[in-house]
Parts: sequence; structure tokens; C-alpha cells
Amino acid sequence: MKLNLDLAVDSKQEWIDAVIADFPSFLQDHADCERKASAMAMSFVAKYPDRKEILPDLIATGIEELEHFQQVYELMESRGIPLTHSIGEDSYVKQLIKKCHSGRNERFLDRLLIASVVETRGAERFRLVSEAQQDPEMHRFYKILWASEAKHGHLFVKMALNYFPEKETYERLQWWVDQEAEILDNLEIRAALH
Repeated sequence: MKLNLDLAVDSKQEWIDAVIADFPSFLQDHADCERKASAMAMSFVAKYPDRKEILPDLIATGIEELEHFQQVYELMESRGIPLTHSIGEDSYVKQLIKKCHSGRNERFLDRLLIASVVETRGAERFRLVSEAQQDPEMHRFYKILWASEAKHGHLFVKMALNYFPEKETYERLQWWVDQEAEILDNLEIRAALH
């Protein structure tokens, strides 16, 4: 059983260049993404309380993402970077969600697999941010986050396998990986996680 996934395309060099050129904006977007990731994990708990096998992992993920938000906020605070007044719409995630099935079970599978792909992309991008850092503290911080996001990517696949056959799960996961690559390739390059 394979829990990890391989992304279909790598992030472009232009993306990491944009992030490093405007790191304060990236930190603001990163903070927003961590808040949304925590809310997403808890929304699974609210929508699927009957899926008892995965509730502990979802709750732990929600807490961990909120802790990441706290850590990013503390970094921003120490650098005099304010939180944004409102959380902007994430075109990347919005485009992924638009492609979800509408049936309850099918949508449940899709949302778990989207979470896996988004977390895996986050891991890839945090690795790039870590490797591009001159500041040892920031290099270490993003290296730790990279490992955490990769773990979450695996966890959402594992959750799906509790409820869906392996063949169906992996075929749909590959479909999502391909969809994500197409969406990512057409995204505007900016100092943001997505």
C-alpha cells in the first residue's frame, strides 16, 4: 500500500523567485493558509462525525495546523509584519473543489484526496522555501513544516483507504494529481503558497 504520492509537475523557479523577492507577502499568505487548513480538517469532523476511524487524526491535524498558524504569526510579529485584514480567496483550492463529485460518498473521497494533493504540494513548496533561505532560523522552520505537510499528505490517503477500495482510491488520486498539475500550470505566479 502506497500512502505517498508523486506530483505530476514541479513548482517553477519563477514561483520561488517571487516568494523570496516578497517574503513578507508570502508569510501573510502562509498564515492564511494555515488557518484555512485547520478549518478544513475541522470541517471534516463537523460534516462526517460518523467516520469515527479518522476523527482522532482529523482533530490532531486541525490542532497541528493551528499551531503552524501560531508559529507563522509569531515570526510575522517579530518582523513587524501584520496579518492581512481578510483572508483572500484561494483560486488554486477553489478550482480543485469545483472538480469534486457531488454525491456524499464520492465527494468525501474527493475532498480527502484533494487534501492529500494540497498538503503534498505544500510540502514541495516549503522544501523549496527552506532551501532558498539564507536565514538559518527560516531554513530550519520551513524544513520542519515541509516534513509535517508531507506527513499530512500521506495521512489523507490513509484516511481514504479506511472507506474506499485501494484501486478506486489510487485511480482517483492519480486523476487529482493530473488535475492539480493543470491548475498549477495556469496559476498566476505570486508570493503566495498557491
